[in-house]
Amino acid sequence: MKHVLFSLCLCTTLLSASAQQIPSKEIQIKTAVLAAPEANRDGAKVYGYDSQGNFVTLRAGSNEMICIADDPNAAGFSVSCYHQDLDPFMERGRQLKKENKTFKEIFDIREDEAKKGSLKMPKDGATLYVLSASAEDYDAPTGEVKNSYLRYVVYIPWATQASTGLPLSPELPGAPWIMDPGTHRAHIMINPPKN
Repeated sequence: MKHVLFSLCLCTTLLSASAQQIPSKEIQIKTAVLAAPEANRDGAKVYGYDSQGNFVTLRAGSNEMICIADDPNAAGFSVSCYHQDLDPFMERGRQLKKENKTFKEIFDIREDEAKKGSLKMPKDGATLYVLSASAEDYDAPTGEVKNSYLRYVVYIPWATQASTGLPLSPELPGAPWIMDPGTHRAHIMINPPKN
């Protein structure tokens, strides 16, 4: 009987600890939109996590921006926002990750689907914003984030070094460059110098 009671107490404690790891809906929305340009924050759609840790829609959107709250199971703090035209690409990646596909498998599957037209990619390019901070600079109960770092990724499917004039690596700190050229995942990287 003592073992059963101990096990029940332990399970209750672990469940409470797990629930405490996931910030409230309001805090998740508040921090997720920090990655978006200020003018787009109020109308952005926001994905995040419910009290059981399931990935869910926290808020419907009224503009073209979609934001994702910090993953409570990942180290540090990271939120992102992206143009709605990237959502099919992002959603497909999330589906394949759930299937435990490797990075290369995800890349190859999406490449094949994009070439066949079953995965819709942005026609004119679309931007992803990623805001990150170290764990000690994020206060989950209040949603306060200090010393954050914002980087930019502009997806331009099938673009190449020749079609953009961009180098394959940054030539100066913070200078743009093209990654994965000639593929569905071709994108311009802009990583501003850290202070």
